[in-house]
Amino acid sequence: MPAYVLAQGRVEDQEKVNRYLAGAGGTLAPHNAKVLVYTETPDVIEGELAHNRTVLIEFPDMAAAKAWYDSPGYAAVRGLRQEGAPGTLLMLEGMG
Repeated sequence: MPAYVLAQGRVEDQEKVNRYLAGAGGTLAPHNAKVLVYTETPDVIEGELAHNRTVLIEFPDMAAAKAWYDSPGYAAVRGLRQEGAPGTLLMLEGMG
């Protein structure tokens, strides 16, 4: 069953975000992940959005998503995202 990582944040330090993106991109392929959405201009049709930068990544399953998050490669750049674009990160199990 597929799993998804949904991240929402606000860019506070573009240099750190750029370094994060440069380092994080290569960590996805070993976990068979693909970025489905990357936007800073979501169309909010109900409610209020806490952070406009939204990223949705698909993984084959929850084990792959957790393995990516805990991988040494991602751990090495994760702090750049947390500092440069603080927000919320969710892991969601898809429907089978």
